[in-house]
Amino acid sequence: MAKRIGLLGGSFDPVHQAHTALALTALQTLGLDEVQLIPAAVPWQRDNLKAAPEHRLRMLEIVAAKHPGLTTNPIEIERGGATYTVETLRAMPAGPHYIWLLGADQLTNFCTWREWREIADRVILAVAVRPGTPLRAPDELAAWLAERHRLLEQLPFQPLDVSASDIRVRLATGASTLGLLDPDVAAYIATHQLYT
Repeated sequence: MAKRIGLLGGSFDPVHQAHTALALTALQTLGLDEVQLIPAAVPWQRDNLKAAPEHRLRMLEIVAAKHPGLTTNPIEIERGGATYTVETLRAMPAGPHYIWLLGADQLTNFCTWREWREIADRVILAVAVRPGTPLRAPDELAAWLAERHRLLEQLPFQPLDVSASDIRVRLATGASTLGLLDPDVAAYIATHQLYT
């Protein structure tokens, strides 16, 4: 029987407790064999990242080591350059069923992603609800899925009010990040003086 592998991409700048909670929720509720955390090299729809790729990968490795079923996949960092999901999926080994995990906020702009139809063809989309964002596929995606009798998986997720941008501000100003970061990630950030 084919493995079911969840894929959670992102800038992870830095990885925080909401990322971990989302990955663990998907692992348990979607019956996944594992969730791979995939840090972006250069996300094309984002401003420049603050921490170098090797630091963001190392922070993910710290988190993954604590949770059976979570792994890291450096495929995008190793490839370098602008990060496009479709290229990542083309490079994944054949065999497993891949489930792409995304927030409802990402779902709203999914049809702006490069080759979004191919992405939707290669994976099952599993969407986590985020506060203030309705769980509704864009019309174009909804029509595409309906034509193929495909469904969006819904990820019952109680979102945490945590954002990487808020954490970076807190770190830069010396404010507390207690409860927002894994303690060992916080220690790593302090040791390497990231985000100061």
